[in-house]
Amino acid sequence: MDNANVTEFKSPNEETTTTNATSNEAQDVGGVAGARLKSFIERIERLEEEKSAIAEDIKDVYAESKGTGFDTKTIRKIISLRKLDIEKRREADDMLDLYKSALGME
Repeated sequence: MDNANVTEFKSPNEETTTTNATSNEAQDVGGVAGARLKSFIERIERLEEEKSAIAEDIKDVYAESKGTGFDTKTIRKIISLRKLDIEKRREADDMLDLYKSALGME
């Protein structure tokens, strides 16, 4: 294993020191805190994996609802409407009605 000098991370009030570390450990380079950056990247990667697993679970629930006879497009629309507060939902409904009337759909 190769050893390289890297800077330990301290709070802004503490003095930094240099220690030996293996070459595949994160390093401070050009003012970039390597270990801190690596920590952020690893956290994001873990969350992306969790997000993928959750997306797959959601897909399975939609498939299950479709298998029992529910319309998944309507379920998706209901979910998006439930995210809106009541006033915004009413405003969207009114706008939809206005546009439909303007097009002679009602």
